[in-house]
Amino acid sequence: MHHNGVLLEIRHVSQVFYSGSKRFEAIHDVNLAVREGEFTALLGPSGCGKSTLLRIITGLQSPTEGQVFYRGVPQQGVNPHATIVFQTFALFPWLTVLENVEVALEARVVPKKLRTARALDLLDRVGLDGFENAYPRELSGGMRQKVGFARAMAVEPELLCLDEPFSALDVLSAEGLRGELLELWTGNKIPTRAILMVTHNIEEAVLMADRIVVMDRNPGRVVFDLDVDLPHPRSQRDRQFMELVDRVYAILTGQTESEEVELGSAPGEPGRTRALPSISITDLAGLLEKLNEAPQNSTDIYRLSQDLKVDSNHLLQLIEAGELLGFATVAQGDISLTPLGETFAEASILARKEIFATRLRRLPLFKWLMTMLRAADKQRLELDVIQTALELEFPVEEARRQAETVVSWGRYAELLSYDDDSGMISLEPEQVETMRVSL
Repeated sequence: MHHNGVLLEIRHVSQVFYSGSKRFEAIHDVNLAVREGEFTALLGPSGCGKSTLLRIITGLQSPTEGQVFYRGVPQQGVNPHATIVFQTFALFPWLTVLENVEVALEARVVPKKLRTARALDLLDRVGLDGFENAYPRELSGGMRQKVGFARAMAVEPELLCLDEPFSALDVLSAEGLRGELLELWTGNKIPTRAILMVTHNIEEAVLMADRIVVMDRNPGRVVFDLDVDLPHPRSQRDRQFMELVDRVYAILTGQTESEEVELGSAPGEPGRTRALPSISITDLAGLLEKLNEAPQNSTDIYRLSQDLKVDSNHLLQLIEAGELLGFATVAQGDISLTPLGETFAEASILARKEIFATRLRRLPLFKWLMTMLRAADKQRLELDVIQTALELEFPVEEARRQAETVVSWGRYAELLSYDDDSGMISLEPEQVETMRVSL
């Protein structure tokens, strides 16, 4: 691909949301330049503001601070040279495949005769030849997503933005479609000058992009910018490929800090309340058991994603939970069991619950919840009350997830019970008194 100048540049972009009187910074001081001929991946955990950034870049949303430049000109409103393919297949169900693509051309005031010809040509390029007159409901998810691609490319965007375009597809369709998009791109078969793809899948980023911009959350910011210097087509089994995946995992997992830093502070206290990763204990136990089988109870993180068959986003959350509970430590892209983690992996079901309960009581968020429950009438509260209290710390969606996670962990540890009918959380009777004993 020929490298030319900068197509798009964002300078010092921040996005702040307000929820009641609380201010949340979704994106903090992001600078980014996208050049012609470049396939860039924006990679990071959920909640790091990747999709918000994409909306700002395409002009669907204007940032609280900072500016977007397109070919050196400050952007006003929606960028006519960029188009987004979303992860949901936003097709008109009442239009055929061909009509769905033509709609995009109609908006561009292309004459009818040319419209049909161009739409047919694009459908042919994405491999939908023969499906022109089908309706979206007759197509598989992968095929619907191809129509989405054809429609996005119909307007010949200079900048093609993809918002996790493969994440709603099954593994095989996703793999096929990634390959086809790369073929169109590397073979110069589409008029697009640059591609910007948002993803939380590390392997996908290393497979497709020339450059990976790594973001982290709280607040969403760029932490690393990495060139991928591997020729296409790339193989996931290639040594350099694996080394690069390992490096990205190392950047994203960082290393386990001291306990006080890892645990964060409780709601209402100074400092940041640490969000609990939303994972199930069963999955966490699976991770710890897997590590327990590894030599020296330690392994490369990228190997785990292959062994456990979970996507990188989910794996990062499991690892975060392992660190938070003191079952595992992370350094340089490797994860190791702690002696406590080893004990947990080898323990019986009941012993596991006890170990988990002891660790859970150390988490500031959980201590806070227990204190609230002890002070409450009959030692019980509605889940809604807890969620509302958490909304002072987190955006609404996140507060709901945090409340659900802390309750499901507490139930697993048999420290809490929850009544689905009344929506009430209560302390298990023996917790009210006997919780003075600690490991």
